[in-house]
Amino acid sequence: QVQLVESGGGLVQAGGSLRLSCAASERIIGINVIYWYRQTPGKQRDLVAAITSSGSTNYADSVKGRFTISRDSAENMVYLQMNSLKPEDTAVYYCHAYVHFRGEYWGQGTQVTVSS
Repeated sequence: QVQLVESGGGLVQAGGSLRLSCAASERIIGINVIYWYRQTPGKQRDLVAAITSSGSTNYADSVKGRFTISRDSAENMVYLQMNSLKPEDTAVYYCHAYVHFRGEYWGQGTQVTVSS
């Protein structure tokens, strides 16, 4: 079972930056896709960004140009650099992994709050 631990959330003013980290319990090179999702109370969990084992990335339209997903395979870490933050980016951010033939795994989430 893949364990994922997020960190780096917090309170920031609009226009500021945060970097979220996701630590995986095993080599991320063996994880097909790692995603960042976010969720606000009463709403569904929405995809923010994704990175494949080959390094391909994908972003939600709402964060393109502001957020960057990256990985450090040597450290089994995936990051989400968030710049030009807006109040509407406030949410709990989750790391999510998909592994062929093994399934999907979620972290516990980290709160990001952007004040106006």
